[in-house]
Amino acid sequence: MAVGIFDSGLGGLTVLEAAQKRLPDVDFIYLADSEHAPYGVRTADDIYELTCAAVQRLFDAGCELVILACNTASAAALRRMQEGWIPEGKRVLGVFVPLIEALTERDWGDNSPPREVDVKHVALFATPATVASRAFQRELAFRAIGVDVEAQACGGVVDAIEDGDFILAEAMVRSHVDALMRKMPKPQAAILGCTHYPLMLDAFQEALGADVKVFSQANLVGESLADYLTRHGDKIGSGEPAYLTTGDPKQVSNRATQFLRRQITFTAA
Repeated sequence: MAVGIFDSGLGGLTVLEAAQKRLPDVDFIYLADSEHAPYGVRTADDIYELTCAAVQRLFDAGCELVILACNTASAAALRRMQEGWIPEGKRVLGVFVPLIEALTERDWGDNSPPREVDVKHVALFATPATVASRAFQRELAFRAIGVDVEAQACGGVVDAIEDGDFILAEAMVRSHVDALMRKMPKPQAAILGCTHYPLMLDAFQEALGADVKVFSQANLVGESLADYLTRHGDKIGSGEPAYLTTGDPKQVSNRATQFLRRQITFTAA
């Protein structure tokens, strides 16, 4: 049985890479909804409908567990999906949980009252839809008190990355970091709240300064997934991944190969 990993575009490949390294014997199916990317500028209803359609495609391909490796989908659609859409026997998990576990240093299953944590000033960089949802702040408030979160909507960064224009993406990162630091001059930690952003990790770190701890999702999600699979049954397979896209497979394959610096071949979803 395969584990599905979904993203609106190619950013979720950072999560897949980390998961493959941590779980080399698990069969993964990656689905990029490249035809409709980016999600970050869409309405909540659009994001919900597109996410349900993509997840259903992964269920149909044999996945019982799907990871939404897309912060926008996790923020705008996951709770609604869990409340009334996900079929019995299937699971859909988002990417916020490992981040909040790392930031608050407490397991998700720890249901004790919110408490103070060491980090008091947190910068959140995310898509406009993720920022508007306030999902990260809501989930964080269940577990921590006294944390000031300043969010910066990073419009244009995902588009530049998807287009392969990393020079433009770096310039946009610097501009967005400057804008945030005018509101929060001394963040202690920064959350890269989009799975595309680890591709720009060095640019974020340089702009923020070496004393700011940057939380990037890929490795955190990989570790969390490994723990989940250990506790919820055997998902061992051949370790051969499959890559699906709603966009032009040749174009998406070329961009993915550029991102990961190894040959990646997508087929039509």
